[in-house]
Amino acid sequence: MNTFALSPGNSKKGRPTVAGFFDPRTFSIQYVVSDPATRRCVIIDPVLDFDEKAGATATLQADALLEYIEHEGLEVDWILDTHPHADHFSAARYLHDKTGAPTAIGRPVTQVQTLWKEIYHWPDLRDDGSQWDRLFDDGDTFQLGELEVRVMHSPGHTLASITYVIGDAAFVHDTLFQPDFGTARADFPGGSAHQLWHSIQAILALPDDTRLFTGHDYMPDGRLPEPESNGRRYLKIPLDALDGAAWA
Repeated sequence: MNTFALSPGNSKKGRPTVAGFFDPRTFSIQYVVSDPATRRCVIIDPVLDFDEKAGATATLQADALLEYIEHEGLEVDWILDTHPHADHFSAARYLHDKTGAPTAIGRPVTQVQTLWKEIYHWPDLRDDGSQWDRLFDDGDTFQLGELEVRVMHSPGHTLASITYVIGDAAFVHDTLFQPDFGTARADFPGGSAHQLWHSIQAILALPDDTRLFTGHDYMPDGRLPEPESNGRRYLKIPLDALDGAAWA
């Protein structure tokens, strides 16, 4: 399985270099986005490895990002989350400790934290977004070397979902998926299909030559079995089919 892909950039044309790192466990894509002229970079949506059966964490994914950054001679300016994730932990704090780069997310994350505080009966949770170094508002801009980064508020999947537009590249995470999967779910607390539709329209209104980078790839061919002769589909479990199998 190919877990790395590179989309080369061109500073004169406002194109950042985009390196994508695929995490097979969560089907998430993490990005290192760099300005070819200055070698400055940002990390977008890094994954902290988590084994739910063992309750163990690891930094294999994040360390692979750091290895690439060191190999390419890049300097990290920002560690960016597009939204709070339900399917994986963020390695932003770990990478902050390793690089010293500030962390950031959209300001509406405070609304999500307020929901969590009630749903999880978590009175001690700080719901002011102070877990990140910077909270971005819609329309905020900052520099990545010679490239401008613009923040678009893209609610719908979550209240806090944002899109980062860096030169000709837009990082949309769950707002749009690969063509065979469509759009994100909108049934999380604070999610809204109505808002999601408007967020998608705003992304599609970007210039036609914009490169869109999604946050997941759930891979092709993950389909249900074909119907059998009676027209029904079945998920079958063979019993005692493996000779010598140990009883757990």
